[in-house]
Formats: sequence, C-alpha cells, structure tokens
Amino acid sequence: MTVSPIENGIVLDHITAGKGMELYKVLGLAELDCLVAVINNAYSKKSPTGKKDIIKIDAQIDLDFDIIGYIDPGITVNIIKNGVNTKMEKIDPPETIEGIIKCKNPRCITSVEQELPHIFKLTDRENMVYRCIYCESKAK
Repeated sequence: MTVSPIENGIVLDHITAGKGMELYKVLGLAELDCLVAVINNAYSKKSPTGKKDIIKIDAQIDLDFDIIGYIDPGITVNIIKNGVNTKMEKIDPPETIEGIIKCKNPRCITSVEQELPHIFKLTDRENMVYRCIYCESKAK
C-alpha cells in the first residue's frame, strides 16, 4: 500500500495502534474539505507492539493539542510546508482539560450548575489520572 506524501499539511505520527479512528472522530476530521488519510497498524520500530496509527491531513488546520495529549500523549505532530517537515512537536498530556470530558459524579456541582465548565486536572502524570477540580472524582 502506498500513501503519497503531502505537500502542505499535518501528519500525526506515533499514534498508539487502534487510537487513530478515535482521534479522527474527536478532532472532527470527517468535516474537513480536504484529503485525510488514516493509516491503521502501520509497522513501527519504536512502538512496543510493533504497530502504530498515522493520520495525514492535506491542509493547514488548527488542532486541539489538549484533546490529542489527553487521548494519546506521545503523538508526534509534523507540520509540512512545500513538501518539507518544518516543525516536529511531541505532544505531552495537558495539565488541565476543559470541555473534553464530563464529570460523572452525580453529587458534583457541575451536575447541578449546568453552566459550569467541566475542568479536570492532571494529578498523576505516570498513570494519566485526571480529577475533577470541583469534586476530585477520577475521570474515566
């Protein structure tokens, strides 16, 4: 299988195998009016499983790095301009996330006060544990 290189756009690389479609949906890539290629289970020397997913977007768009860092930290974002990789950035998990997930605790103030934003803070970086800033419930 051959996927041609892109001239101007973004490549999300080193996605954990199986998470490519989740990112595709969460980032809303289906609504884009450009070519988007999702490559599942590509061969990878660096991955412990030997596989990775890759997403190629043939356009310069704004991406929510907090969503990417929450779903799969360690992804590499490559910015391609005129066929050349001009920027490569590894995404770390964000310290706080807002509006990505909702608190499931029925006693949390966010379940009563509908206008309050759902905000979670990274409390354990090693185990990727996020907790609600209001009730300290652990995010799923």
